[in-house]
Amino acid sequence: MYPTPVITSCALRRSALFLALLGAAPSAFAQTDPRHDRPKDLDAVLVRASPLPQTAEDLARPVEVLAGASLDEAKSNSIGETVERLPGVQASYFGPGVGRPIVRGLDGARVQVLSDGLSSGDVSTVSVDHAVSLEPFLAKQIEVLKGPATLLYGSGAIGGAVNVADGRVPEALTSQPFEGRAELRGGSVNDERTGMVRLEGTAGRMAFHFDALHRETGDYKIPGFAELHGEDEDADHAERPAEHEQEVLGMLPNSAVRTDSAALGVSFVGDRGFLGGAWSLLNNAYGVPGGGHAGEEEHEGDGHADEAGEHGDEDVRIVMDQRRGEIRGGLDDFGPFQSARLKIARTEYTHTEFEGAEVGTVFDNEGTEGRLELRHRPWAGWDGAFGLQSSRRDFVAIGAEAFVPASKTRDTGLFWVAERQFGALKLELGARHDRVDIKVDPAEAIGPPRDFSATSASGAAKWSVSDALHFTVALDRAQRAPVAEELYSAGEHVATRSFEFGNPGLDVETANRAELGVHWHTGPLELRANVYYVSFHDFIYLADTGVDLEGLAVRAWNQQDARFTGGEVEAKFTLADNASGHWQLRGFGDVVRAQLTGSGSRDVDIEFEHGDHEDHVAASINLSGNLPRIVAPRVGADLRWDRGPWRASLGAVRYFEQDRLAEFETTTPGYTLVNANLAWHLETRGGRALELFLDGTNLLNEEARPHTSFLKDLAPRPGRGVTFGIRAFF
Repeated sequence: MYPTPVITSCALRRSALFLALLGAAPSAFAQTDPRHDRPKDLDAVLVRASPLPQTAEDLARPVEVLAGASLDEAKSNSIGETVERLPGVQASYFGPGVGRPIVRGLDGARVQVLSDGLSSGDVSTVSVDHAVSLEPFLAKQIEVLKGPATLLYGSGAIGGAVNVADGRVPEALTSQPFEGRAELRGGSVNDERTGMVRLEGTAGRMAFHFDALHRETGDYKIPGFAELHGEDEDADHAERPAEHEQEVLGMLPNSAVRTDSAALGVSFVGDRGFLGGAWSLLNNAYGVPGGGHAGEEEHEGDGHADEAGEHGDEDVRIVMDQRRGEIRGGLDDFGPFQSARLKIARTEYTHTEFEGAEVGTVFDNEGTEGRLELRHRPWAGWDGAFGLQSSRRDFVAIGAEAFVPASKTRDTGLFWVAERQFGALKLELGARHDRVDIKVDPAEAIGPPRDFSATSASGAAKWSVSDALHFTVALDRAQRAPVAEELYSAGEHVATRSFEFGNPGLDVETANRAELGVHWHTGPLELRANVYYVSFHDFIYLADTGVDLEGLAVRAWNQQDARFTGGEVEAKFTLADNASGHWQLRGFGDVVRAQLTGSGSRDVDIEFEHGDHEDHVAASINLSGNLPRIVAPRVGADLRWDRGPWRASLGAVRYFEQDRLAEFETTTPGYTLVNANLAWHLETRGGRALELFLDGTNLLNEEARPHTSFLKDLAPRPGRGVTFGIRAFF
């Protein structure tokens, strides 16, 4: 199916290896606590994304943590789908291979996805069809920082950050010479076959880590047909109009995924610190549902007929390959500092888009990032840390449809964060300054090279009225520099079926945020709620112009003031804790409203070269109204039960109709997703354990089309599915 079948041919050997590991685990290895990565109180887990040792409960800013059993139940093929059931967090959707986190309505270049505190090194912000190069199945812990995380991670985190902690560079010796976990799973909705193993061990002062994963899925099942066709979309599936007879009922073509990942890390661990490194690789191959040129019209007499016919029915498939090397070190207790942490990563990334059997476009990205964190000793009662972060990205796109020119981006930032306790009141302060330089080849770009300065500052307070009641307030000013694709895009973007044009005159984007939160826990009830208001100056967004060129939509990057308002709430209530087991009911909801606050319109008049001819686009962009592709409001609830070796849950999430539309958008109907989990955990001699699990997704077989998806009218989410498997802890 994919142009690199040699990887697929190893699937049986890898599966056999995973089965052997699972069979050997109960008898060959030992660990004092088989649930060492299964913490029950997630609020007590240290948040690794912060340079100060704090738990989610300690922080004044909202943070969500997934670990242990909660992470096992949430894991999916993409990082976005893994975290999307958290309050305030949803996911983009471009088929099962792609799903970036959306935090409070913000995504793309505003939400950093991190590998244990360093950028993932991919180009997932360049285009919505580019996958994040992190594998959630290999994560030990996933943290979501909601609200600006620019102080810690620069302008690319103005909307938040998602940190995937995988422990590939060991920082401490393990309690046993050898420990780990392995898992095998299969799925019905897409014929999934996944196997993974994670091993850690100690030999003297040396610690090591190894992990590997292989996944293969076929095209996934859907309720009905994939594509909507206006008035006939509500017709009985058996009476599909004749012009759509070629469509497949109950299956989404070109939605298969194949993933291979492996990593090896080694560290020397001393009494005051550690020094180590890791090398990893990831190969991900996936289809883009709906194709790239499907549906193009022939333009007789304009010279485009042959081109449209040439690409008319070709599937677009993507093969992503990443190689990454890391060096990390830490030293405690020296001079004026309590600790120092140094992280350096070098990433080589290639993303190849195949149109049928031919290579369409190749994206190459070489990135280097370094980060130094110095936690100083208390100054006048303030516990804080200085940080220096520097990154370099060399990006090249090659091919007839490379819509972004080659660019070199350099980003250097200096920051300080600190906290202090004043009785029942805790204060958190921080500031950061970044310098961003973007260089492009003048012959390829639609504008000159640019450089930007971005300055951010933040203050937050947590008032503990009592042990049971806490209030938080946060005020932030965060800035983001435009990225190369927003400045210089110019041409056909195959995957999104559009022509995309940048704006080389874009300025720095500034967000001013105010947020209020409350956390109340008493007896069987725990309640969290947050409301926020964000005023953006010069907000950057991709606007639909309403113009079609060669049958493809024309979109242009624009800048205008905007306003985001919203909130989220989560409540947990313990129904019973007795001989029948522990019963807990959880409910949550979130909503975001995003509007442009300008007036009038902006004219767009672009001449550009396309193939062997020139094209011209003239349109106007409305500067008021709703922003495009904003997440729909939703509410959810689940009932959880555990007793002895058993645990189970049943939950539903209702996504409401999204009818707050930007110009040229269409209403997205609401839908309800019902999910269930069942697991049986068996502890064996020596602290080893086996776990059998059964998970159900979209049990009502609802047709779900996320409003955030560019493919919402071409590719619904999967239908009813059952996943089953076995985990071994040793």
